[in-house]
Amino acid sequence: MDDDTSGAGADVILVDEPHAGIRRITLNRPEKRNALSHLLRGALLGALVDHDTDPDVRVTIIRGAGTCFSAGYDLGGANEGHDLPFPTTPGEGQWPRHVTDGWMGIWDLAKPVIAQVHGWCLAGGSELATGCDLIYVAEDARMGYPAVRFGVPDMHFHVWLLGMRRAMEMMITGDSISGIEAVAEGWANAAFPEAELDEAVLAVAQRVAAMPPDVVQLNKRAVHRQMEYMGMRAGIRAGTELCALGVHSASMAEFLQLVRDEGLTGALQERDEPFGDYRTGDA
Repeated sequence: MDDDTSGAGADVILVDEPHAGIRRITLNRPEKRNALSHLLRGALLGALVDHDTDPDVRVTIIRGAGTCFSAGYDLGGANEGHDLPFPTTPGEGQWPRHVTDGWMGIWDLAKPVIAQVHGWCLAGGSELATGCDLIYVAEDARMGYPAVRFGVPDMHFHVWLLGMRRAMEMMITGDSISGIEAVAEGWANAAFPEAELDEAVLAVAQRVAAMPPDVVQLNKRAVHRQMEYMGMRAGIRAGTELCALGVHSASMAEFLQLVRDEGLTGALQERDEPFGDYRTGDA
């Protein structure tokens, strides 16, 4: 199957079929570090639904073009003039409810979705990867949530998949972890040198595609149901209310004023200056 760029907003993703039964979606905004605009999220989620109803597809891979998987949500104005890609109940906290419903919706798909992570995987990018069923990372990938330096995350997955101590460290410093650390802590399945990541992920996807699809669908649900019985989904939804409260904090107001005074890039650089990472590093 050739790269598919048809349909509204489809230029922000590329779709190919590297092997029978395997579809691969490439986030295609490399010049913006695959920032998650409304158009990109809509195209991505739409493609996943299409794959879920296509009998020729057994598993989907999501990866990023260019230097990274995704540096997070688009904060640079790309959403102006574009509606949210799917409806969410309006009112206080609509944004965190909206994005977490989208990423957790990947859980509700019948067919497995694999995140292939290299480079930066930050904020909304880490939420997208978390919503996938399997995560394979480059050894030197960096997963983090720098937005905790001025607000509260939309999707509170950290405690569930990284444990309390590492989650606490990331939530109150904004520091990132490497691909190797992400595997050791339980967020990702395995890490590979970046040059070997494509081949390694395809090998896993081929093993999944070789399984009976009806059984795979049931066993995917079996894993997620157990996490839901332990409260993961309810906990993540409850966390959106804390995110909504964080919007009204004095620190968020100060950051937004800084954006108005210095522009987004300047505000992010000032945010990260004490830590010497992200916007003061090479992100």
